[in-house]
Amino acid sequence: MTHRLRRIWRDALTLLLALRDRRTPLRARLAALAALAYALSPVDLLPDALPLLGVGDDLVVVPTVLALAARGLPPAVLADARARSAALGQRLPWLLPALGLLFLAGVAGLGWALLRALSG
Repeated sequence: MTHRLRRIWRDALTLLLALRDRRTPLRARLAALAALAYALSPVDLLPDALPLLGVGDDLVVVPTVLALAARGLPPAVLADARARSAALGQRLPWLLPALGLLFLAGVAGLGWALLRALSG
């Protein structure tokens, strides 16, 4: 399980680094942006209020769109991004989990602020 999570983190970092490359085509950038927008959007194919199904569509749609974005990358860009990702992963093994926790803390803080604003 841990190996699988590391591979997912590595692939996410690789895609992030590849999207910042000038040689990355616009369609790959737009696909990654669409995946991010869908993941953060309150509008889903299946409402998140439905147990398991609501989260399930996010777990299918977002990785699929990200995989399509990665397929649109030129091989040279993908190879360079993988090399940079591996080097960064060896130097800073705590970086991706820390970024994940920071993201979750931001989402929790945003939710807390929204609840306070709505409650009065």
